[in-house]
This record gives sequence, structure tokens and C-alpha cells, in this order.
Amino acid sequence: MGLSGKFALVTGGSRGIGRGIALKFAERGIRVAIHYYQNVDAANDTLSKVRKAGSDGFVVQADVVQSEEVSRMVERVKSEFGALDVFVSNARPETSKFFEEPFKISLEQWNTAFHSQATAFLVAARETAEFMRDGGRIIAITYGAGSRTGSLQPWVGMGSAKAALEALVRYFAVALARRGITVNAVSPGWIEDSVLNTLRTSPKGPLRTPSASVTKSYCRSRGGSGSCAADLVEDPIEHGIPPRKIRTPAACAGASSSSSRRRTTKSR
Repeated sequence: MGLSGKFALVTGGSRGIGRGIALKFAERGIRVAIHYYQNVDAANDTLSKVRKAGSDGFVVQADVVQSEEVSRMVERVKSEFGALDVFVSNARPETSKFFEEPFKISLEQWNTAFHSQATAFLVAARETAEFMRDGGRIIAITYGAGSRTGSLQPWVGMGSAKAALEALVRYFAVALARRGITVNAVSPGWIEDSVLNTLRTSPKGPLRTPSASVTKSYCRSRGGSGSCAADLVEDPIEHGIPPRKIRTPAACAGASSSSSRRRTTKSR
């Protein structure tokens, strides 16, 4: 799948990992729809950087907690681009909207987490698939470490919502496989400019930059250096990861560099 001239939608694309992905897309000639919720200045700054990288796009506002706004966002993308090749689901609400322990979390906080993740992905993936070109890519940004052991107790709402999101990834991967559209989840870990760093409970360990966070373990598994930082974009999108169970970034990289290439060769 050549990337130049393709169209992408990145939710939560105004900052952090979303911005990093949008800029990597721009470097490869992909036009990007940059979604934001409240920070229009950050979104426009990302768009400016996209244009400096030699590509173009537009900004689109939506509250992903509200299904009708997700639909409106997708309709705007359709009207602007006419077609879509890549959808990256990355947005989530501010932590104050969901970050609470199991015995203290309100139903409003719980619903906010689920609506912003599982429900928003269900609506957006289903509606973008209607005008996504065959061979497209759908990628959901998750945080597997947050719910693996249950130790980050106030993450219960978002951790449960991300688990539901990952389950949806599997179902959509099967549903869209006949069209050559791959659906995968990527768990990049904690990054240095994340708002999560302000929380009263934070994980230990080194922090990463948005552009490096989703590629560090990939590069290690490939024996590469910083030069493979673009592989988050290039391997899952250019070659695709076959629809299988959700894995760590390193395992996804292994699938991409081995079985997915064999599958691509056989299909030619």
C-alpha cells in the first residue's frame, strides 16, 4: 500500500501521540483530518506542521463521548476527502472525567470512558468503513498495561473501556478482512508529555516521546535504531498486520515482519 496521496483521520490528533502520528503521515504524503475536542489552537498548530511537512489536511471538532458528534465528524471527513485509507482512533476525555477507583467511580464517569472508547470506535469504524477504500487500515490506540493486573485502580473505567475496544478490534478485523482492510490495536505506553503524568498515581519507568513511544519495542525486535521510528506508520499501514489476537507492540512487529509479508506474497 503506497502512502502518498492517501487520506487519514486521526482522532485526538492535536497533541501527544495523535499529533506524532499525524506528522508521520504527513511526511509520507498522506493528507490528514486532525480531530480535536476543545483545543483548536493545538489542532491548528498540528495542521501547520502537517503543511510544513509537505502535505495538507483540515481540523475537525467533535466530542467523541457523543455518538452523534462522532457521526458528524465522519461525515465531514467524507465531504472533504471523498474517500479514506487510514482511520486512527486515539482520542479520549480528560482524566478528571473518568479517573476514579472501583468503589468510588460514578456511573457518569464509567459511561464517559465507555462512550469515548468502545462506542466511539464502533460508530466511527462502521461509518468510515463505508467510504474506506479496499486495503485500508484501522488502528486503535490502547493502553494494555493499565488493566493487565488491576494495580492502577483509578484506571478501572478506562481500562475496562479499552478492553472492550480491543475486543471490537477483533470483530471488525474479521468483518473487514474480505476487503483487505486490516484492524489492529497498538499499546504505546506512557509518554513524556501525557496529561497522565499529572495524576496522583503514575507508573514507574522511563517516559517516551510521542513519536518514539509506539516504535521503541518494534525497533528492538527488528534490531534497528532510531531510523525505524517511522515503522509505526509504515509496517501496520503499508504491509498490514493480519487479524489475530491483540499483542504487545513487539509481538505485532514480529507478525508484521513475518506472517503478514508471507500472506501478502501469497495473495499476489
